[in-house]
Amino acid sequence: MEPIVSASILNCDFGNLESELKKAERAGVDWFHMDIIDGHFAPNLSFGPGIVSLCDEISDLPLDTHLMISNPDDFIEAFANAGSDFISVHIEGNPNIHRTLQFINSMGKRAGIVVNPGTPVETVYDVLHMVSHVLVMTVNPGFGGQKFIPETLIKIEKLSAEIKDRGLDVKIEVDGGINRETAKKTVNSGANILVAGTYIFSNKIGIKEAVRSLKGL
Repeated sequence: MEPIVSASILNCDFGNLESELKKAERAGVDWFHMDIIDGHFAPNLSFGPGIVSLCDEISDLPLDTHLMISNPDDFIEAFANAGSDFISVHIEGNPNIHRTLQFINSMGKRAGIVVNPGTPVETVYDVLHMVSHVLVMTVNPGFGGQKFIPETLIKIEKLSAEIKDRGLDVKIEVDGGINRETAKKTVNSGANILVAGTYIFSNKIGIKEAVRSLKGL
């Protein structure tokens, strides 16, 4: 089965946001990925619920919102109301992760848990039954265009085995340095969802060919 492609708008031309999203839609992307960065949890600043709401108006595709923020509980409702379909939060720095995931699910959204490259993947095992997907960061969060960290493939393999052993319906999403070559490696390791920004929106081969190369793994 071909992977789900979630196009990260962090790397698109915001001056032509509607055109960029429509091009990606026509190219065959499945979701749009919203990288929400607050400058505290991760370096860089991105955008807030207003842009998510605008994307929801432009496209009917699912919106995959990744909260890289220090106090996610304070903003979950805002991003849910803005049109997010999936809301992912980090295991790092959240001592009440069960409550956070319960809150997301209670709002009728599909919760995801995120694990950074330097965090053992085993830390998310106790909440796997509460999520629709696990986002394995294959770069350190904060910026697009970073180089894929190959050691993260072992984490994907471990996670895939754990999910299968427990018979859970949980997908594995990967984000960071994803191109045709690295995407193939992650899919072979067990990934189901590919987040790509630079490769889709800043690629000389164009959006259509970039998406086609990811879908055709």
